[in-house]
Amino acid sequence: MAYSMTAFTRQTLDAPWGSLQLELRSVNQRYLEPHFRLPDSLRELEPAFREALRTRLARGKIECQLRFDPAAGGESLSVNRNRLGELARALHEVRAELPDAPMPDALALLDHPGVVDVQGTDLEIVKREALALFDTALDDLIAGRAREGERLAELIRSRLDGVRTQVATVRELLPAILERQRSQLAERLAALKAELEPQRVEAEVALLAQKADVDEELDRLDIHIAEIERQLKQKGPIGRRLDFLMQELNREANTLSSKAVVADTTRCAVELKVLIEQMREQIQNLE
Repeated sequence: MAYSMTAFTRQTLDAPWGSLQLELRSVNQRYLEPHFRLPDSLRELEPAFREALRTRLARGKIECQLRFDPAAGGESLSVNRNRLGELARALHEVRAELPDAPMPDALALLDHPGVVDVQGTDLEIVKREALALFDTALDDLIAGRAREGERLAELIRSRLDGVRTQVATVRELLPAILERQRSQLAERLAALKAELEPQRVEAEVALLAQKADVDEELDRLDIHIAEIERQLKQKGPIGRRLDFLMQELNREANTLSSKAVVADTTRCAVELKVLIEQMREQIQNLE
Protein backbone atom coordinates (compact mmCIF):
# COMPACT_ATOMS: atom_id res chain seq x y z
CA MET A 1 0.00 0.00 0.00
CA ALA A 2 1.29 3.43 -0.92
CA TYR A 3 1.69 6.08 1.78
CA SER A 4 2.08 9.76 1.09
CA MET A 5 4.56 11.84 3.07
CA THR A 6 2.09 14.73 3.28
CA ALA A 7 -0.50 14.89 6.06
CA PHE A 8 -1.67 16.94 9.04
CA THR A 9 -3.50 16.23 12.29
CA ARG A 10 -4.51 18.21 15.36
CA GLN A 11 -5.60 16.50 18.58
CA THR A 12 -6.81 18.16 21.78
CA LEU A 13 -7.51 16.99 25.33
CA ASP A 14 -9.37 18.89 28.06
CA ALA A 15 -9.01 17.79 31.69
CA PRO A 16 -9.46 19.28 35.18
CA TRP A 17 -5.73 20.07 35.29
CA GLY A 18 -5.81 21.96 31.98
CA SER A 19 -5.67 21.23 28.26
CA LEU A 20 -3.27 19.78 25.71
CA GLN A 21 -3.16 20.51 22.00
CA LEU A 22 -0.87 18.50 19.75
CA GLU A 23 -0.22 19.06 16.05
CA LEU A 24 1.69 16.80 13.68
CA ARG A 25 2.57 18.07 10.23
CA SER A 26 4.30 15.86 7.63
CA VAL A 27 5.89 16.98 4.36
CA ASN A 28 8.26 15.50 1.79
CA GLN A 29 11.80 14.68 2.85
CA ARG A 30 14.36 12.18 1.64
CA TYR A 31 14.86 10.81 5.15
CA LEU A 32 12.91 10.88 8.42
CA GLU A 33 13.52 14.31 9.96
CA PRO A 34 11.49 15.12 13.10
CA HIS A 35 11.32 18.59 14.68
CA PHE A 36 9.73 19.27 18.09
CA ARG A 37 8.31 22.34 19.78
CA LEU A 38 7.41 21.31 23.32
CA PRO A 39 6.76 23.30 26.50
CA ASP A 40 9.73 23.30 28.85
CA SER A 41 7.80 21.37 31.51
CA LEU A 42 7.20 18.51 29.03
CA ARG A 43 10.54 18.61 27.21
CA GLU A 44 11.56 15.18 28.49
CA LEU A 45 8.82 13.60 26.35
CA GLU A 46 10.81 14.27 23.18
CA PRO A 47 12.81 10.98 23.20
CA ALA A 48 9.60 8.94 23.48
CA PHE A 49 7.97 10.95 20.68
CA ARG A 50 11.05 10.57 18.51
CA GLU A 51 11.18 6.80 19.03
CA ALA A 52 7.48 6.43 18.17
CA LEU A 53 8.04 8.31 14.89
CA ARG A 54 11.12 6.24 14.07
CA THR A 55 9.24 2.99 14.70
CA ARG A 56 6.22 3.80 12.55
CA LEU A 57 7.47 6.15 9.82
CA ALA A 58 10.33 5.80 7.33
CA ARG A 59 10.51 9.14 5.53
CA GLY A 60 9.25 12.69 5.79
CA LYS A 61 9.90 15.93 7.64
CA ILE A 62 7.69 15.77 10.74
CA GLU A 63 6.89 18.89 12.74
CA CYS A 64 5.45 18.23 16.19
CA GLN A 65 4.06 21.05 18.33
CA LEU A 66 2.62 20.44 21.80
CA ARG A 67 0.83 23.14 23.83
CA PHE A 68 0.00 22.79 27.50
CA ASP A 69 -2.41 25.24 29.17
CA PRO A 70 -2.78 24.60 32.92
CA ALA A 71 -6.20 25.15 34.46
CA ALA A 72 -6.71 28.64 35.89
CA GLY A 73 -6.07 28.72 39.63
CA GLY A 74 -4.77 25.18 39.60
CA GLU A 75 -1.14 26.08 39.96
CA SER A 76 1.23 28.69 41.35
CA LEU A 77 4.44 30.21 40.06
CA SER A 78 7.73 30.45 41.93
CA VAL A 79 11.10 31.81 40.85
CA ASN A 80 13.97 29.36 40.65
CA ARG A 81 16.59 31.51 42.37
CA ASN A 82 19.50 29.25 41.44
CA ARG A 83 18.57 29.39 37.77
CA LEU A 84 17.98 33.13 37.94
CA GLY A 85 21.39 33.62 39.59
CA GLU A 86 23.12 31.63 36.84
CA LEU A 87 21.36 33.75 34.25
CA ALA A 88 22.35 36.97 36.02
CA ARG A 89 26.01 35.93 36.12
CA ALA A 90 25.91 35.09 32.43
CA LEU A 91 24.37 38.49 31.64
CA HIS A 92 27.06 40.19 33.74
CA GLU A 93 29.75 38.49 31.64
CA VAL A 94 27.99 39.53 28.44
CA ARG A 95 27.87 43.17 29.61
CA ALA A 96 31.56 43.03 30.48
CA GLU A 97 32.40 41.92 26.93
CA LEU A 98 29.71 43.92 25.12
CA PRO A 99 28.86 47.03 27.21
CA ASP A 100 26.52 48.41 24.54
CA ALA A 101 24.47 45.22 24.21
CA PRO A 102 20.82 45.69 25.37
CA MET A 103 19.88 43.73 28.49
CA PRO A 104 16.57 41.84 28.82
CA ASP A 105 13.81 43.19 31.05
CA ALA A 106 12.25 41.32 33.98
CA LEU A 107 9.48 39.75 31.92
CA ALA A 108 12.02 38.43 29.42
CA LEU A 109 14.01 36.92 32.28
CA LEU A 110 10.90 35.19 33.64
CA ASP A 111 10.23 33.76 30.20
CA HIS A 112 13.66 32.13 30.06
CA PRO A 113 13.43 28.30 30.40
CA GLY A 114 13.86 27.10 33.97
CA VAL A 115 13.58 30.50 35.69
CA VAL A 116 9.93 30.01 36.71
CA ASP A 117 8.76 26.77 38.31
CA VAL A 118 5.14 25.77 37.85
CA GLN A 119 3.73 24.14 40.96
CA GLY A 120 0.38 22.62 41.73
CA THR A 121 -0.18 20.41 38.67
CA ASP A 122 0.88 16.77 38.73
CA LEU A 123 3.07 16.74 35.65
CA GLU A 124 3.34 12.95 35.68
CA ILE A 125 -0.36 12.77 34.87
CA VAL A 126 0.07 15.38 32.15
CA LYS A 127 2.97 13.45 30.63
CA ARG A 128 1.01 10.20 30.51
CA GLU A 129 -1.90 11.94 28.83
CA ALA A 130 0.45 13.70 26.39
CA LEU A 131 1.98 10.35 25.37
CA ALA A 132 -1.47 8.88 24.78
CA LEU A 133 -2.48 11.97 22.80
CA PHE A 134 0.66 11.64 20.68
CA ASP A 135 -0.22 8.00 19.87
CA THR A 136 -3.70 9.09 18.79
CA ALA A 137 -2.26 11.88 16.65
CA LEU A 138 0.25 9.55 15.05
CA ASP A 139 -2.50 7.04 14.20
CA ASP A 140 -4.48 9.83 12.55
CA LEU A 141 -1.44 11.14 10.70
CA ILE A 142 -0.66 7.69 9.28
CA ALA A 143 -4.29 7.22 8.26
CA GLY A 144 -4.13 10.54 6.42
CA ARG A 145 -0.88 9.54 4.72
CA ALA A 146 -2.55 6.29 3.65
CA ARG A 147 -5.56 8.08 2.14
CA GLU A 148 -3.34 10.51 0.27
CA GLY A 149 -1.04 7.67 -0.81
CA GLU A 150 -3.92 5.73 -2.33
CA ARG A 151 -4.95 8.76 -4.38
CA LEU A 152 -1.37 9.15 -5.58
CA ALA A 153 -1.27 5.44 -6.48
CA GLU A 154 -4.40 5.87 -8.58
CA LEU A 155 -2.78 8.73 -10.48
CA ILE A 156 0.36 6.65 -11.05
CA ARG A 157 -1.68 3.66 -12.29
CA SER A 158 -3.55 5.96 -14.67
CA ARG A 159 -0.25 7.17 -16.18
CA LEU A 160 0.99 3.58 -16.23
CA ASP A 161 -1.98 2.65 -18.43
CA GLY A 162 -0.86 5.39 -20.79
CA VAL A 163 2.64 3.89 -20.88
CA ARG A 164 1.16 0.50 -21.74
CA THR A 165 -0.81 2.09 -24.58
CA GLN A 166 2.30 3.68 -26.05
CA VAL A 167 4.26 0.41 -25.82
CA ALA A 168 1.42 -1.46 -27.54
CA THR A 169 1.26 1.22 -30.24
CA VAL A 170 4.97 0.89 -31.03
CA ARG A 171 4.69 -2.90 -31.13
CA GLU A 172 1.82 -2.63 -33.59
CA LEU A 173 3.68 -0.12 -35.74
CA LEU A 174 6.98 -2.00 -35.80
CA PRO A 175 6.31 -4.35 -38.78
CA ALA A 176 4.95 -1.47 -40.86
CA ILE A 177 7.93 0.70 -39.89
CA LEU A 178 10.41 -1.93 -41.06
CA GLU A 179 8.52 -2.48 -44.31
CA ARG A 180 8.40 1.24 -44.94
CA GLN A 181 12.14 1.46 -44.42
CA ARG A 182 12.68 -1.32 -46.92
CA SER A 183 10.50 0.44 -49.50
CA GLN A 184 12.18 3.79 -48.99
CA LEU A 185 15.62 2.23 -49.41
CA ALA A 186 14.52 0.54 -52.62
CA GLU A 187 13.09 3.83 -53.92
CA ARG A 188 16.32 5.69 -53.21
CA LEU A 189 18.36 3.05 -54.98
CA ALA A 190 16.03 3.19 -57.96
CA ALA A 191 16.23 6.99 -58.06
CA LEU A 192 20.00 6.79 -58.10
CA LYS A 193 19.81 4.09 -60.75
CA ALA A 194 22.27 2.20 -58.63
CA GLU A 195 23.08 -1.28 -59.65
CA LEU A 196 23.84 -3.18 -56.49
CA GLU A 197 23.95 -6.87 -55.90
CA PRO A 198 20.80 -8.29 -54.28
CA GLN A 199 22.92 -9.58 -51.40
CA ARG A 200 24.21 -6.06 -50.74
CA VAL A 201 20.67 -4.66 -50.76
CA GLU A 202 19.52 -7.31 -48.32
CA ALA A 203 22.48 -6.57 -46.05
CA GLU A 204 21.62 -2.85 -46.05
CA VAL A 205 17.98 -3.63 -45.29
CA ALA A 206 18.99 -5.98 -42.47
CA LEU A 207 21.27 -3.33 -40.98
CA LEU A 208 18.51 -0.75 -41.17
CA ALA A 209 16.05 -3.16 -39.58
CA GLN A 210 18.49 -3.85 -36.75
CA LYS A 211 18.84 -0.14 -36.02
CA ALA A 212 15.07 0.31 -36.01
CA ASP A 213 14.30 -2.82 -33.97
CA VAL A 214 13.13 -1.83 -30.48
CA ASP A 215 11.69 -5.17 -29.35
CA GLU A 216 14.25 -5.39 -26.54
CA GLU A 217 13.37 -1.93 -25.24
CA LEU A 218 9.65 -2.70 -25.41
CA ASP A 219 10.18 -5.95 -23.48
CA ARG A 220 12.07 -4.11 -20.74
CA LEU A 221 9.35 -1.47 -20.56
CA ASP A 222 6.80 -4.25 -20.01
CA ILE A 223 8.96 -5.72 -17.23
CA HIS A 224 9.29 -2.35 -15.48
CA ILE A 225 5.54 -1.72 -15.77
CA ALA A 226 4.80 -5.05 -14.08
CA GLU A 227 7.30 -4.29 -11.30
CA ILE A 228 5.77 -0.86 -10.67
CA GLU A 229 2.34 -2.49 -10.33
CA ARG A 230 3.81 -5.00 -7.88
CA GLN A 231 5.48 -2.30 -5.81
CA LEU A 232 2.23 -0.34 -5.52
CA LYS A 233 0.71 -3.35 -3.74
CA GLN A 234 3.61 -3.87 -1.31
CA LYS A 235 3.57 -3.00 2.37
CA GLY A 236 6.10 -0.55 3.71
CA PRO A 237 8.03 2.27 2.03
CA ILE A 238 8.08 2.07 -1.77
CA GLY A 239 8.99 5.59 -2.86
CA ARG A 240 12.70 5.02 -3.43
CA ARG A 241 12.13 1.79 -5.37
CA LEU A 242 9.57 3.49 -7.60
CA ASP A 243 11.91 6.42 -8.16
CA PHE A 244 14.59 3.98 -9.36
CA LEU A 245 12.07 2.32 -11.69
CA MET A 246 11.21 5.73 -13.15
CA GLN A 247 14.87 6.14 -14.03
CA GLU A 248 14.82 2.77 -15.79
CA LEU A 249 11.65 3.64 -17.69
CA ASN A 250 13.19 6.91 -18.79
CA ARG A 251 16.34 5.10 -19.94
CA GLU A 252 14.29 2.82 -22.22
CA ALA A 253 12.25 5.77 -23.52
CA ASN A 254 15.48 7.58 -24.44
CA THR A 255 16.77 4.51 -26.29
CA LEU A 256 13.45 4.21 -28.08
CA SER A 257 13.71 7.83 -29.12
CA SER A 258 17.29 7.41 -30.39
CA LYS A 259 16.24 4.43 -32.52
CA ALA A 260 13.19 6.17 -33.95
CA VAL A 261 13.29 6.19 -37.74
CA VAL A 262 9.78 7.53 -38.38
CA ALA A 263 7.66 10.25 -36.81
CA ASP A 264 5.19 7.76 -35.28
CA THR A 265 7.87 6.19 -33.08
CA THR A 266 9.23 9.59 -32.11
CA ARG A 267 5.77 10.74 -31.02
CA CYS A 268 5.35 7.62 -28.89
CA ALA A 269 8.76 8.13 -27.27
CA VAL A 270 7.93 11.76 -26.45
CA GLU A 271 4.59 10.74 -24.94
CA LEU A 272 6.35 8.09 -22.88
CA LYS A 273 8.72 10.68 -21.45
CA VAL A 274 5.81 12.96 -20.54
CA LEU A 275 3.98 10.15 -18.75
CA ILE A 276 7.13 9.03 -16.92
CA GLU A 277 7.83 12.57 -15.71
CA GLN A 278 4.24 12.90 -14.47
CA MET A 279 4.61 9.65 -12.51
CA ARG A 280 7.98 10.72 -11.13
CA GLU A 281 6.50 13.95 -9.78
CA GLN A 282 3.83 12.01 -7.90
CA ILE A 283 6.31 9.42 -6.64
CA GLN A 284 8.34 12.19 -4.95
CA ASN A 285 5.44 12.43 -2.49
CA LEU A 286 5.43 8.72 -1.55
CA GLU A 287 7.08 7.32 1.53
